[in-house]
Amino acid sequence: MNKPLLLSWILSIIATAGSLYFSEILHYVPCTFCWYQRILMYPLVILLGRAFYEQDLKIYRYILPLSILGMLVSGYHYSLQKIPALQQFEMCQSGVPCSGEYINWLGFITIPFLSFIAFTLITICMALLMKKKISM
Repeated sequence: MNKPLLLSWILSIIATAGSLYFSEILHYVPCTFCWYQRILMYPLVILLGRAFYEQDLKIYRYILPLSILGMLVSGYHYSLQKIPALQQFEMCQSGVPCSGEYINWLGFITIPFLSFIAFTLITICMALLMKKKISM
């Protein structure tokens, strides 16, 4: 059993379930950047699940571009929320503003922050998997 592969799969499941909980149960309307993050996270559940089942250690080739891009999008989204000067560059013109915060736990934990952590941990797991594959 490959622990980084399993951990990254579990993280993608938790992140996907969390985003669905926020929108479908709590009725938080996703903004544009939230949708981009979902587009990057949701396929990871299927790709990583299949890779874990087949013990495909080369999956990092497909996951790393998605997870790194997810880190960039969620990091920028979080910056829009926390750095007032960046709000003038906000993309969301209609509907929910990207700088809006549905949650703000402990003064810094927002939904884009949770997304950033998930993408970062998945990226770290894939980097470990890549290192393990290269050293084999």
